[in-house]
Amino acid sequence: MKHHLAAAAALCAATCAFSAEGMWTFDNPPLKAMQHDIGWAPTPAWLDKAMRGSARIADGCSASFVSKGGLVLTNHHCVADCVEQISSAEQDRLQAGFLARRPADELRCEAMEVNRLEQIVDVTAELSQATAGLEGTAYKTAQNAAKARLAAACVGSEGSKRRCDVVDLYRGGQYKLYRYRRFQDVRLVFAPELAAATFGGDPDNFNFPRYDLDMALVRVYDEDRPLAVADYFHINPQGAAAGEPVIVTGHPGETQRELTVAQLALLRDRLLLDDALGLAEYRGLLTAYRETGAEPARMAASELFFVENAYKAVHGELKALMDPALFQRKQDDEAALRRYVAGAPALAASTAGAWDAIARAQKAHGMLYPLHSLLEQGGGFRGDHFRLARMLVRGAAERAKPNAERLPEFHDSALPEMEARLMSAAPIYPAFQKLKLGFALTKLREKLGADEPLVRQVLAKQTPTELAARLVEGTRLGDPAERRRLWEGGAAAIAASDDPFIRLALAVDAQARAVRARFEREVEAVVQKNIELIARARFAMLGDSTYPDATFTLRLSYGVVQGWEERGGQIPPFTQMGGAFERATGAPPYALPPSWLKRQPEIRPTTPLNLVTTNDIVGGNSGSPLLNRQGELVGLMFDGNIHSLGGAYSYDPATNRAVAVHSAGMLEALNKIYGADALVKELGER
Repeated sequence: MKHHLAAAAALCAATCAFSAEGMWTFDNPPLKAMQHDIGWAPTPAWLDKAMRGSARIADGCSASFVSKGGLVLTNHHCVADCVEQISSAEQDRLQAGFLARRPADELRCEAMEVNRLEQIVDVTAELSQATAGLEGTAYKTAQNAAKARLAAACVGSEGSKRRCDVVDLYRGGQYKLYRYRRFQDVRLVFAPELAAATFGGDPDNFNFPRYDLDMALVRVYDEDRPLAVADYFHINPQGAAAGEPVIVTGHPGETQRELTVAQLALLRDRLLLDDALGLAEYRGLLTAYRETGAEPARMAASELFFVENAYKAVHGELKALMDPALFQRKQDDEAALRRYVAGAPALAASTAGAWDAIARAQKAHGMLYPLHSLLEQGGGFRGDHFRLARMLVRGAAERAKPNAERLPEFHDSALPEMEARLMSAAPIYPAFQKLKLGFALTKLREKLGADEPLVRQVLAKQTPTELAARLVEGTRLGDPAERRRLWEGGAAAIAASDDPFIRLALAVDAQARAVRARFEREVEAVVQKNIELIARARFAMLGDSTYPDATFTLRLSYGVVQGWEERGGQIPPFTQMGGAFERATGAPPYALPPSWLKRQPEIRPTTPLNLVTTNDIVGGNSGSPLLNRQGELVGLMFDGNIHSLGGAYSYDPATNRAVAVHSAGMLEALNKIYGADALVKELGER
């Protein structure tokens, strides 16, 4: 017993949540820790209202309801694709900004879906029973089928309004069924100019001080009427103060804090390095394309922002894993848990070999990675047309099967979102698609070699640029009506189609499915089965005093408004609106838009604009509400500082900071700069 306690203490010293660390699920909030650390803990009623007031944008951001009339607040960069899609060469709303002064002016975001969490149910027993005693393909197939059955039963006949996801928590130590209300009629209400939302551009990204109005407002509609919302966050016009406890309710995308050392080593030595190099090349391509004219600059703007952000994030993650001290802590954590398992005969019998099995799977992962990423994950065929063609080709094949036997992305519970994206009227720009596809095909040939049968099959005697041009010029998939015809026509329509992208997707599908099946059998199934065993051992050692890795599900993070020490100096927790004018140079990325310059005399320069907190957040938390203890919105999360980029693997309370737009700055801008009186009034109503 003493041995077990000593091992637990050694692991807890490095991994247990202290202070602000942790992304906690709403059914297991850290109430005692919060009471100890910030002198307050939420009541069940507070948590229930916060759950219903929080929201997520299905393609990867967080959000929140902020009025009884269905207004949803999120970041500008979370709606940039929508703003770009409702723009044109004649009316560039991304650069000029957008404000709907009356409901009739609100414009639909064709490809956007908002989800609101309604229920969490533990289904661990059902998943464990379904996969008991199975290995490899049989394990993966049984797990997918069980998830499909549970999700389908949850959705029932409400597919257009309900979404249900079976989520792996603690790397399979628990499985929870998350039921959402889905909203697919989402309309843009307000977005500031790109220059205001991304002021400072890439040089300021993941840094602080910041001066960004990275906010946007959309409205959710239900049956063509604004959604009536009972639970929403009232915006506190004073916002947060220095030292004040604050809570984030959002949807962090993914962390890797529970991975084994072997998994982290593969990320450090291979996968992240490849990602960083690829993003750097692609960033250069987009930057050069942007300089060729106003229309290319408009088309590439949101994708370039995403790529620059992703490159910086991946570089930060790689740097974190290359830190010997961090990696040593991970090795020490794993050694402590393995000693605990070795000292418990029952655990040792089932779990002792789990780490070695995962290590062997990492070797298979490294070997399969190039073909899997380029072919199955579509990295060798970048662009909208191939993505749509694959959805159509696989959709025809998969929908003909029983629900439980399909690929997970084609389960009945997932089809409403897929169909919305497939039928979206958002424009597709052929010139931009040629650029992206030509680049991807070049990388396909470079990484696999000109003699690889797949490369020879795809390119034949053509150059990547020539093939990209021929495919894009010959396709009809840019027309939503044609996509609908093929989707509704099923296998017969696909077989009869002469569209070059449909033919390409068909030509490579068998090989793509084969590499996917091998990856699932040799990597995913092995890792999932054994990481479950490790997770259960960690539960035996620590109980539920730890939080699970992020999974793009609703989480709670608590912290305080606080700066940090950098190079011997103190970084204050706030910036002010006057500082934006002082920082402005008149040239991008430090050029404020004309609306700001015109209204400068009316703006109170001491109004807080951005702030930093100790909350533990990562990508996916973009758009999360920052709340005070009364459940009022005092800020809007949009970034982290440079130190937070290692947050995928660990949290350092001394330097990790989350960056938010201050509520006072948002209201000052809406009121003084944009004259959005109706919006300010709506946001102030209770």
